[in-house]
Amino acid sequence: MNEEIKFSTSGFRAVTAGGLTALNVQRLAHGICSHIFENPYYGFDGDGYRRHLQGKNIKHKRPLVIVGHDTRFMALQFAKVAANVLSANGITVKFAEFPLPTPVAEWAVLKDGAVGAIVITASEAEYYFGGVKWISFYGGIANNEVTQDIESRIPGEGSNALKMSSSDYDYLNSAVNIFNFKKEFLDYLNTALDVKIIKKAKLKIGADPLFGSASNYFRPFLEKNGAQVFGLHEKGDPLFGGKIPNAGPVSLEELSKLVVSKKLDIGIACNPDCDKFGIIDNEGRWVSPNEISALILEHLVKNKCMTGRVCRSVITSHLLDAVAKSHNLIVRETPVGFKYITELMMTGQYVLGAEESGGISVAGHIPDKDGLSTCLVMVEILASEGKKLSQSFKDFYKKYGAFYDKKVSFPKTETQINNILESLDLKAPLTINKTSVWRIDATDGFKFILKDGSWLAVRASGTERLIRLYAESRDAKTPARLIEEGKKIVDDFS
Repeated sequence: MNEEIKFSTSGFRAVTAGGLTALNVQRLAHGICSHIFENPYYGFDGDGYRRHLQGKNIKHKRPLVIVGHDTRFMALQFAKVAANVLSANGITVKFAEFPLPTPVAEWAVLKDGAVGAIVITASEAEYYFGGVKWISFYGGIANNEVTQDIESRIPGEGSNALKMSSSDYDYLNSAVNIFNFKKEFLDYLNTALDVKIIKKAKLKIGADPLFGSASNYFRPFLEKNGAQVFGLHEKGDPLFGGKIPNAGPVSLEELSKLVVSKKLDIGIACNPDCDKFGIIDNEGRWVSPNEISALILEHLVKNKCMTGRVCRSVITSHLLDAVAKSHNLIVRETPVGFKYITELMMTGQYVLGAEESGGISVAGHIPDKDGLSTCLVMVEILASEGKKLSQSFKDFYKKYGAFYDKKVSFPKTETQINNILESLDLKAPLTINKTSVWRIDATDGFKFILKDGSWLAVRASGTERLIRLYAESRDAKTPARLIEEGKKIVDDFS
């Protein structure tokens, strides 16, 4: 069995019963316990956590950790293993009674002043994967400093430290508290969103939790607030219906057909742990996260009178910039990975943070991405505007103009990826698609911004051996041409 447990940007992830076993969850939980008791900043006696509690006027005699899981195979059992380890180490545990969305766990960490949370999930990975996310006290996925500290503290498989706990997964320590986070979060949503206007709209909504933890949240909130809900995939299925459970256009084909056939106002969806979202408009069109983030920013400023800076990843659409500029808001660009956006959202200076892959954070909520709340904000927008979502976007584009984008990925060896990036650093093209390169942004890979405002980005995936190409332009045909140019550049430098 592999001794090594390493975090990626999405936590620790491995094949269930392969790298993700009860023993490895036990080991990881022990590493987290050591982090909690000994880290000088993020731990229970750490300077950062103590200042955080003082600001919230909360006191804890013992560390508090929230533990939850999604709907994946063995997720509940692995959550019990983690909870038992924490409890055996003298840590107070609140164990989620129902499958727990990652954003709800993050919200609960902030509300309760917990030192952190463990969520057993592999987010939108294939069904045979499982994983563990550690959420730090600031209400976001652990940053690199935290994960490296935890990794350094994980005991080996034969360590004596493991003898004080068990990897048995068919019981839960009686000292562990079972808690209904669902009720608390639904109550919170009723204060965070304009439920009066939602009730008045009497919307017809298609809801697809993709067999995941949103099933306990979509229907109860919407029906309580006057919407008629048409559900798909609301019961658990460890195989996720034979599809990859992301909220992209392929996975949401059934939801698109449902919206059209039932003449619904909108379709909403989340991946299994609800950190990302999918939206279908009234005509059955899957609406890209780039479009959603821009429309939400407009809503926050125009209808909610919110203000502040805006942050986005380097390969997120400049449509967001156009909206920000019209409201005199400053835009900050970050490397790819929502952790960079989380760091900025934590400052309290930013009204919205977004990435093109489906992550959005809004000021006053949690600093990390929340697909569940994003879906319900879209319902609020629909109710506030009083018109079809397709019409809202038509009006939106009359004001800001259309932005067209395209992205592709290519498998490459590690050597090829290094060659491509090193060659671009030494011999970057000065013209692309017969247009001069105006500026090169090396925030994450290489983003070539052309004089006409179009851009092409080349970067390595942070989780797979892939080179990714992204392109955007105000001209509908240009992104495809830029991608073709990008392919030639990548092939020449491979």
